[in-house]
Amino acid sequence: MIDAEDVRRIALSFPETVEKEAWSMPTFRVAGKMYVTVPDDQTSFAVRCPRHERAELIAAEPEKFWVPPHEAGSGWVRVRLAALEDLDELRDILVDSWRQAAPDRLVDQHPDLRPGAMTGG
Repeated sequence: MIDAEDVRRIALSFPETVEKEAWSMPTFRVAGKMYVTVPDDQTSFAVRCPRHERAELIAAEPEKFWVPPHEAGSGWVRVRLAALEDLDELRDILVDSWRQAAPDRLVDQHPDLRPGAMTGG
């Protein structure tokens, strides 16, 4: 089963990612910008997601994606770990969030780091 340690391991494999505790939970940042958090119950994680895409994700897969009421105005979406198909899906979701937060120079230096790309190992 996919768990919070898988989120940590994959997130930390991305260029210039650091882990920093905030709000009593692990957060992962690239160039100082947060792109994933793991709330303390560790059954889900939150990633960056443009609001217009977020509504489509939630409508298509409400068992997987949701937004708590207190985060409704944010550009983030929660993902239930138990609903993920496999580690490749987890990686794709994390890569997408990393690309939204990473500076252009870093995204340009890593064109292979994109959703759907092979993990290489």
